[in-house]
Amino acid sequence: MAVSATFGQQSSLPVVQLQSPDGKLELTFTQQEISPGKRRLSYHVNYGKKAVILESGLGVQVDNHVFEHAMAHKVTSPPGSLGAGWCDNLVLKNIVRTSKDTTWKPVYGERNQIRDQYNQVAVQFTKEDSPDYELTIIFRAYNAGVAFRYFFPEQSKGLYYRVMAENSEFTLPENTSAWHTAWAQGPYQTLPLANWPETAERPLTLSLPNGLFASLAEAELTDYALTKFSLSTTKPNTVVTSLYESVDLMSDVGTPWRVIMVAERPGQLLENNDILLNLNPPATVANTGWIKPGKLMREVTLTTEGAKACIDFAAAHNLQYILFDWKWYGPAFSFNSDARQVVAPIDMPGIIAYGNSKNVGIILYVNLQALYKQMDDIFPLYKKWGVKGVKFGFVEVGSHRWITWLTEAKRKALENQLMVNIHDEYRPTGTSRTYPNVMTQEGIRGNEEFPDATHNTILPFTRYIAGAGDYTICYYDKRLKTTHAHQLAMNVISYSPLQSVFWYDKPSQYNGEPEIEFFANVPTVWDDTKVIHDAIGEYVTIARRSGDDWFVGTITNNDGRALKLPLHFLPEGRTFTAHIYADDPAVQTKTQVRVTTRRVKAGQTLDLTLLPKGGQAIWLTPEKK
Repeated sequence: MAVSATFGQQSSLPVVQLQSPDGKLELTFTQQEISPGKRRLSYHVNYGKKAVILESGLGVQVDNHVFEHAMAHKVTSPPGSLGAGWCDNLVLKNIVRTSKDTTWKPVYGERNQIRDQYNQVAVQFTKEDSPDYELTIIFRAYNAGVAFRYFFPEQSKGLYYRVMAENSEFTLPENTSAWHTAWAQGPYQTLPLANWPETAERPLTLSLPNGLFASLAEAELTDYALTKFSLSTTKPNTVVTSLYESVDLMSDVGTPWRVIMVAERPGQLLENNDILLNLNPPATVANTGWIKPGKLMREVTLTTEGAKACIDFAAAHNLQYILFDWKWYGPAFSFNSDARQVVAPIDMPGIIAYGNSKNVGIILYVNLQALYKQMDDIFPLYKKWGVKGVKFGFVEVGSHRWITWLTEAKRKALENQLMVNIHDEYRPTGTSRTYPNVMTQEGIRGNEEFPDATHNTILPFTRYIAGAGDYTICYYDKRLKTTHAHQLAMNVISYSPLQSVFWYDKPSQYNGEPEIEFFANVPTVWDDTKVIHDAIGEYVTIARRSGDDWFVGTITNNDGRALKLPLHFLPEGRTFTAHIYADDPAVQTKTQVRVTTRRVKAGQTLDLTLLPKGGQAIWLTPEKK
């Protein structure tokens, strides 16, 4: 139920408080008088009695004087000039409070039901010197964190806005540290909030000196420029938004959500990452039956013979798709290549038909040049061919132009019933709720760079907070810097509804290794997800449920260790068969993975011995009653 209060010309500065449904998080928003007659917007966030965000500034820099053409046609611009001053001295017009508590079922996900519960306050302002012009700041408080956005309501004069920058600050307690990476496929390092070498990607996960963890994220980036994080040059311990470029908007319109997730332990950040989906609008497509998650193997020979062998291997090991990677239609980086024509020696109709006969679908790589030039032609054509999806290659992700283009590409692929995997620097912001055909994306340092084991133990609490990541799991490649059981466990650690496995591998490399059954049995989407161990940069255990079965992945960093795995997530009163896949140098196979089974129940604990760079995968299936 909405509760509103109306204010005229304000005689005192407003103070607005908002609590999460469980009462643990509290956001306080106000206008501070920084000098006589000058007021600035600010907020702070507490979790219980612990500070998360100290007093921090809010606002946007707007420059409307650039629209000379609009002004020439009698479309007036609000007073004010370039800079933070546009949000100074705003006059409070209204406060509207709402609450929501619903549950929705995603097409797929890390859990099969998502609760969307929050308290919201919309604080509506007008310009002091021109009350026709309005700005609303919307705050939401979830149990998982708080979020805010700037919203320009539809104006009576049909205003255009050029947002030059956002002045959103996040001032954190002294001695806070961050897991910093400068680009979406970059390595991580732990840094203080000082002397960063470059801006930081989002999500930006933080360790606070009071024992809390936080992550700064972005949601619903569809019609705006990319925003990263930088350090304030004037205020210590302060992270600020760093907009890629200016953004041209027309009201009514809102910025993407700025999200502050808060947790008592790192694993809660991943367990609660549905907040990003909840901050996006639902999908409008009714028929989603054609969206089928699954496992994918890359076909590297680009020949009919090689494709048939790959399909045979996929069918034998319960993989649902094969991918023809770049160059199947010619040089991928050339506008002269035609993605409507098969240049490689592949009988595409025959291969699609052969795959269908074995329940293996075909996915095609298409680079940005062909997508940009031919998208309206190739999407309907691929649907006619019977292709199941498209992998977008080398997309541009920074500017307003390319973000909106990419949103349009998602929409057009959805209309043509094509699943999508977006590669390279793109990172998700929860928009797969709106476009559920976008199954996964890269934006991750995965096995195309062969990261070390320590890096992998950081990913669940940084990159994977944002959503699915195409890590491109490998198994036989000699360049791997982890053990084979570590790679098996990555099938559980790494959430990707379209999971790329055997990335640099070929069917001929398989020599009957018994642990390959784990690839066949592990799903790619889940009914529930629990983080059991969450020592960032050291070791991680994630347990995920599919139906009555549980799959558990444990990985360690470059150090070996012994861990105890409590089975408290299993239902009481049932006995399970645990299929355990562990590194063992005594095993006489090239992968040296031992497969054992044992009967277990809830309340028991398994002892895990992990080699340096190692891991362990477990498949738990209930015994029949």
